[in-house]
Amino acid sequence: MTQPDVPTVVTVRRDTSGRDVASELGPGTFLAPRPLMPAADGLHLALVGTTAGLLAGDDLRIRITVGPGARLHLMEPTGLVAYDHRGGTSSWRAEVEIAEDGELTWDSQPFVVSSGAGVTRSMDVSLAPGARMLWRDTLVLGRSGERGGRIRATTRAVHDGTELLVEDLDLTDPDVRELPGILGPHRVVGAVTALGADPGGPPHPSRMDLVGPGAQIRLLDTDAPAVERELTAVWESWRAP
Repeated sequence: MTQPDVPTVVTVRRDTSGRDVASELGPGTFLAPRPLMPAADGLHLALVGTTAGLLAGDDLRIRITVGPGARLHLMEPTGLVAYDHRGGTSSWRAEVEIAEDGELTWDSQPFVVSSGAGVTRSMDVSLAPGARMLWRDTLVLGRSGERGGRIRATTRAVHDGTELLVEDLDLTDPDVRELPGILGPHRVVGAVTALGADPGGPPHPSRMDLVGPGAQIRLLDTDAPAVERELTAVWESWRAP
C-alpha cells in the first residue's frame, strides 16, 4: 500500500527574549527546512529539495505558521520541475497562517512545468491584523524547446477575516492560454505579491493594488532571466525597510 506524502512543516515563534525561533521544523517528502546564518531581522530558513522533482501522483504539501510578532524569511536554493506525468497529475499545496504583527517573506525559485505534466498548485494564506507577507513566484511553461504542460494555480489570501486576494490562474489548455490577450507567445509568468501592507516603492506599470492592504506586480515574457531580473528589482524595493 502506497504511503501518503509527508508535508513540510515550519512553525516559528518569538521567545521571551525577543528572538525569532523555530518550534517545529518538519522535513517532508519533497522539501526539508534548513536554518541559515542567524540574522537580526528574523529567522532565515532554506527549503531544500530532497527529490528530483514532481512526478505523477506526487502531492507536495507545505504548512507554515508564524506566531505573534515573529519574523520568518524563506528562500529556495533551487527551482522545482514537474516532469512528464504520462497522463497522470500531481499537486503542490501550501497553507500559511500568520498571527498578529507576524511577518513572512518567501523568495521562491522558478516552478517549471514540463510538457506532459499536469499540476494543480494552491496557496492559501490567512493573515491576522498587522500580519504581512511578501511572496515571489515564477511559473515557466516548459523546459527549453518545450511548449509546456498543464497547470492550474490558485491563490486565496484572507486578511483579518476578509478576502484580500482570490485568484484562479487556469493554464491547463495550451491552445487557450496562447491566445492574444491571455499569454500569447509568453511562457514565463512571474509575480511579486505583498499581502497585509502597502509595499510602497516606485511606480510600476504592472502594479495592481489589492482590495485591502497589499499589491501585486505580474510580468510576462518569453525569457525567464529577463523576468527574474525585473522581479529581483521589485523584490528588493518592496523588502526595503
